[in-house]
Amino acid sequence: MSPKRFWMPLRRKTGIKVNYEAYASNEEMLAKLLAGAAKYDLIQPSEYTIEALIKAGKLAELDHTKLPNLKNLDPQFTKLDHDPGLKYSVPWMSGTVGIAYNKQKIKEPIKGFKDVFSGKYAGRIVVLDDGREILSWILATQGKDINTINPQVIAEARPVMENWIKQVKLFDSDSPKDALLNGDVDVGIVWSGEGAILLNEKPDTFAWVLPEEGTHRFIDSLAIPADAQNKDAAHQFINFILRPEISKMISDDFPYTNPNLEARKLLDEQARNNPASYPPDEAKLGIFRDVGESAPLIDELYTSIKTK
Repeated sequence: MSPKRFWMPLRRKTGIKVNYEAYASNEEMLAKLLAGAAKYDLIQPSEYTIEALIKAGKLAELDHTKLPNLKNLDPQFTKLDHDPGLKYSVPWMSGTVGIAYNKQKIKEPIKGFKDVFSGKYAGRIVVLDDGREILSWILATQGKDINTINPQVIAEARPVMENWIKQVKLFDSDSPKDALLNGDVDVGIVWSGEGAILLNEKPDTFAWVLPEEGTHRFIDSLAIPADAQNKDAAHQFINFILRPEISKMISDDFPYTNPNLEARKLLDEQARNNPASYPPDEAKLGIFRDVGESAPLIDELYTSIKTK
């Protein structure tokens, strides 16, 4: 949704005026925060970035007495390993990475990453432009832990990534569904919210699959930097986000998994039953952890292959 549509109710209720800045990735935001080059009252990091910021002492502890709407959260999102008990962060959106494909053009069912990169669909694939994501898909197919990164793991993944990347027509982390809707590609590895939109708009055309090898579940949260100047206003913003009717507005525009149980009750049946938005309980999902000094290994691997 547009910032104005979303934040105007906040300003009317609290008088808080919001200024915002967007970053292209968690890594870009993390680098600026760790370098002390940016000052914010509120940030929106993903799970592994929260873990890195906690380790660096860059996040303020939350005052739960100022966040009464925490009670609306699904308990499974309050006990995650990167921030158990929500001491530093509050989940507001979650999702997975999955496979969307045009079932009118691809008649053979696709079950996982190995199927996508079998060679049958070379030049007809869109994937997320994200080195860690692609590496995690490779590790999943190899039966390895997606959070164990070392030189040997990188070396063993390199030939696979080289083979996969040469089959890709388009790299797009912003709106990969567009290439599928436009018919530019026939299969994509995309964010679940993008998959949900495809299923909503063209259910007879697209299929959605969670890879049988397992896949990444991301948790996007709100957190307050340790040096924030307006911590009280930041708490008000977080509590506002947790209001069911506000959280439901977010799901209307961005149909990912909503951690807010009370907001889910406000969604219509189609939204609640969208398999991309709400994966089955038995799905094999893994959450990224901070890999610390191994992160540059992933960047070098991806960049060196993609820029060949």
